[in-house]
Amino acid sequence: MCLILIAYRLTPGQPLVVAANRDEFHARPSAPAHWWDDAPGLLAGRDLQAGGTWLGVRANGRFAAVTNFTDPDLPPPPRSRGALVADFLRGAQTSTDYAASIQGERYQGFNLLLWDGRTLACASNRGATKTLEPGCHALTNAELGARWPKAVDGVIRLRDAVAAGADLDGLIDLMRHDQLPEGDAGPPRSETAESRATPCFIQGDAYGTRASTAVIQAEDGSVALAEQSYGPQGALGERRDFRIASDVRNQKPIGTRPTQR
Repeated sequence: MCLILIAYRLTPGQPLVVAANRDEFHARPSAPAHWWDDAPGLLAGRDLQAGGTWLGVRANGRFAAVTNFTDPDLPPPPRSRGALVADFLRGAQTSTDYAASIQGERYQGFNLLLWDGRTLACASNRGATKTLEPGCHALTNAELGARWPKAVDGVIRLRDAVAAGADLDGLIDLMRHDQLPEGDAGPPRSETAESRATPCFIQGDAYGTRASTAVIQAEDGSVALAEQSYGPQGALGERRDFRIASDVRNQKPIGTRPTQR
């Protein structure tokens, strides 16, 4: 039940602002955001069970993230959806060319955000690839534009945050919203229990929000990324901050810091 909020060319100087929650079983092994040894310049967390990632950036400015559709009745396909993110970040294809090259039948249901520095696209094996227009967008575990209450509420809160001058700390805080949205957000396109009754931030013993990630890309190509990890019941874990200079010389984390309540 992940949520990715995107402010795309909404404010001068920041073509891409992302705030995302990764919701997953706490028992699934994963590594926090780090520079990958087997892919120089790739910065992402890593799913240690399947080898891919849910969200990442490249030192050259590329960005990608994935959300899942739930397919409990289908047999496991040959490839993990997290490989889609890693393969795009490793490569040099444009967003639209990469989307067109995906063999969707090799994966369970997915939505895939792809940013090549010029074009932001959303690919899916549940619908056609879309090129996003400037504005605020939300991606959940349904098609792009699905009016899940937490997505509608998240877009409003992200737009306000960007208008006020979003920074990494503010974006991480924005994703800790653990209340159900108030009011009627309109009929969800995917009418399920999770679409109706899922907050942005999920606290649970076995399943919940494992990490919040904020990404800000500046017009000069520099990128700032912060990841806050969480344990069961939303217990605060490690906070990691990274900055990639526009000249790509500074490819080291500016620090990792434990956060406290």
